[in-house]
Amino acid sequence: MNRSNQLAEDSLSSKQDKISVHDINHNHGDEQSAHAHVHSEESLRSIVNRLSRVEGHIRGIKTMVQESRPCPDVLVQIAAVRGALDRVARLILDEHLTECIARAAQKGNIEVEIQELKAALDRFLP
Repeated sequence: MNRSNQLAEDSLSSKQDKISVHDINHNHGDEQSAHAHVHSEESLRSIVNRLSRVEGHIRGIKTMVQESRPCPDVLVQIAAVRGALDRVARLILDEHLTECIARAAQKGNIEVEIQELKAALDRFLP
C-alpha cells in the first residue's frame, strides 16, 4: 500500500465515532463555498478500498503494456478498470443522493446542492 493510501486508511481508522467529516471546496467562477460532507466511516473505507484496487489494476495494465502483452488482453483489462471506476462513481453518487442531498433538503439549501451535482454530472457524463 502506498503512502497516500496508508494515510487515508489511518485517517479512517482513527475515527472514534461512525461519522467522518471532510471539507470540499466547490469552485463556481468567482464565488467559492465550502460544504461539510459527512459520510460514514464504512462508506469512505469502501470507496477508498475500491479505488486502491483500481490503482493496482492500472499498474497491472501498465506492466502488461511494458511486457508487450497482446492488445486484446490489455483492452479487456482496461474495460475491467472502466467498470470498476463506474461502480465507484455509482457508490459516490448513491452516497451523495442519500446523505448530502437529503441533508441539504433538511437545511433548506437543496437548490445549491442540486446545481453543484448537475455541474459535476455534466463533467462526468460524456
